[in-house]
Amino acid sequence: MKKYVLKTDENGNEITVADVHKVLLEMLKMIDGICQKYNIPYFLNGGSALGAIRHQGFIPWDDDADIAMLYEDYKRFIVALKQDLPQEYTFQCFDTDKRYNPLIPGMKIRKKGTYLKEVNTLLANRCTECDGIFIDVFVYDYCSASKTMDLPLRMLNQLIMPFIILFDNLGMNPVFLKRWFVSNARMYGKLNEGSKKIGFDLTWTFKSPLKPFIFDYDDIYPVQYVPFEDTQLPIAHHPHEYLCTAIAPSYMTLPPEEEQKPKHIVDIRL
Repeated sequence: MKKYVLKTDENGNEITVADVHKVLLEMLKMIDGICQKYNIPYFLNGGSALGAIRHQGFIPWDDDADIAMLYEDYKRFIVALKQDLPQEYTFQCFDTDKRYNPLIPGMKIRKKGTYLKEVNTLLANRCTECDGIFIDVFVYDYCSASKTMDLPLRMLNQLIMPFIILFDNLGMNPVFLKRWFVSNARMYGKLNEGSKKIGFDLTWTFKSPLKPFIFDYDDIYPVQYVPFEDTQLPIAHHPHEYLCTAIAPSYMTLPPEEEQKPKHIVDIRL
């Protein structure tokens, strides 16, 4: 198998994507244990779900891991983490730390004693107590089947986003704007509560508001466990339908070799 080197230190020691996968797998197992204990449904998101189906584990060159859950479960997940998260880990989210930037995925679960710098010049980690290797937790919520019905709230958060980035990069913490941004997302979910459609909540604005990801609730839930490396982890109930929307209908086709490379990490220490 090809080796994807992320860093070579001054002594010639290499850190590879496979090394990162070992840490991420350990973290995913820990998260799964907590979610199973508290009956919190979640699923592998995006490229992590693709890895489960196409590679029965991590995509060999993928240097991160993502999970997702509905907002109603995310609230319970925060409570569970406060009670059961092992000492060697920490979690960061706007709900518990107002320095956290809600423009990035709803939560990051990090491993202490490690370091990871992302390819991300506009949205630095302001929760500086830990810059460790992380798993992103994306928040989903109920949405309308009509992409135009939700458009005003989507557009509003799209307009708020650059101002949060601006003030953050000026060294200010725009808590009011962040709260407004997050409350719009919660209103969006509440307005569509009971809908048979779900998707990223409105805190994830890095997709055109005219073309949001929208999934049938029944394509996601109930989640199913499938082989992933040396364990089993949950994915969408109908993975084909999920991946056709989240990735592309051609998701089983490998990208060109020149695109098979890690994309998220600038610097790392294990």
